[in-house]
Amino acid sequence: MSTSNQRPSNTASSATPAAVKDFIHAQRNDLFAELAKLVALYTVHGETDTAADRQQAVDLLVASIDELNMGFVTKTFDTSDGSTAIVAHRAPKNNQPTVLLYCHYDVVPVPDRDAWISDPLELTERDGRWYGRGAADCKGNVVAHFAALRALHHFGDTGVGITLLIEGSEERGGEGLHDLIHEQPELVAADAIMIVDTGGVAVGVPTLTTSLRGGALVDVTVNTMQHAVHSGSFGGAAPDAVAALMQSLATLKDPATGATTIDGVDCSGRWTGAPYNKETFAADAGVLDGVAVLGGDDATPADLVWARPAVTVIGFTSTPVEDAVNAVPHTASARLNLRVPAGMDAQATAEALKAHVARHIPWGAQAEVTIVDVNPPFQGTTEGPVAEILSTAMSQAFDDKETVAIGSGGSIPLTTALQELHPNAAIALYGVEEPQCAIHSANESVSPAEIESIATAEALFLLRYGSQD
Repeated sequence: MSTSNQRPSNTASSATPAAVKDFIHAQRNDLFAELAKLVALYTVHGETDTAADRQQAVDLLVASIDELNMGFVTKTFDTSDGSTAIVAHRAPKNNQPTVLLYCHYDVVPVPDRDAWISDPLELTERDGRWYGRGAADCKGNVVAHFAALRALHHFGDTGVGITLLIEGSEERGGEGLHDLIHEQPELVAADAIMIVDTGGVAVGVPTLTTSLRGGALVDVTVNTMQHAVHSGSFGGAAPDAVAALMQSLATLKDPATGATTIDGVDCSGRWTGAPYNKETFAADAGVLDGVAVLGGDDATPADLVWARPAVTVIGFTSTPVEDAVNAVPHTASARLNLRVPAGMDAQATAEALKAHVARHIPWGAQAEVTIVDVNPPFQGTTEGPVAEILSTAMSQAFDDKETVAIGSGGSIPLTTALQELHPNAAIALYGVEEPQCAIHSANESVSPAEIESIATAEALFLLRYGSQD
């Protein structure tokens, strides 16, 4: 993918923010071409018909690393979940520190191609944005890494050690990489770890993510009778399994504000970082006119998505509408997605949710509640040399705007795994995935200016961190 193999013609001292920004901006056409090649590959992990595309992506990325001509030794690992992880490493020189740069090349599926304005596998420029599946999450971050590394090479380098870690199953839980790094923790040993799979609070705003919610999946099945019965003959007295499950799930929301409530769990946290007002949130989330943002007058979206637990019904099984008959249902099931803020025990909260749902099932209906999966939250810091150098680099890359700190309602389990394996490493999170990207949705897109700014910030960080005594 890389188009620049020239030897360094400058020195790190000449790498002013303006010079780095100009160098990366001059690559915009190349960045589009690189991203287009990746977007064209349908790299959904775990699907048989995507295997060829996934292998092509690995081959393309390995070739691109080699083209950097920066002394990387690149290895691919076939991991336990069937995905391929790419680990490229170059050793530090002159006692320089090592930086790990993370991203992933797999994407979520495209189940609704008719909802896309343009082909999701053909990168398309429209209204100043680039559209395609994975354009932001996370292939836009992949090309930002390459742009930053080319800038580091161009401006003379500093001998900083670098590990480039590119995952192949993040969107399906990342179990393969999780197992790999626990078997070989030396692969991800670093002084600074850059998790580049988040995004800014808005386009053009330099942003560091300092916390991630953990989470859990909880399955609920309710049974009330041996079989469905005729709604004319039995309806009104027969215990409706769907109604029973709905009644229990309804207790997870405050009836006045819609805020999440779980018996025995503190759901009153406050976010003290960058604000997130209701108007901006409504626009970002596409809330329809006249529909309220949840939380009432006593909580902001920042409180609700970054500082409090949340429960979402992400699946519900009963009789489909098109198959409906006049019968009282005897069984119903749901899958709940729990999100837990930093500082809260994910396992304990999942257990509390399990107990809450079971407790509120009415009429003595039989309920089976199962915790399927749990991952802990992450809490980072804005203090220390890594955060300070990166924050300054971010600000300069985004036209000297102040760098803000936000939380993320999403989860990246790898982050906590790396923190446990290498507790002395500084971990930072950033990326190109601002709210307009609509990641995981139809018409996913990325701002090319955001790719350039993130690449500029990362290059400045590598040049400065690598030159520290």
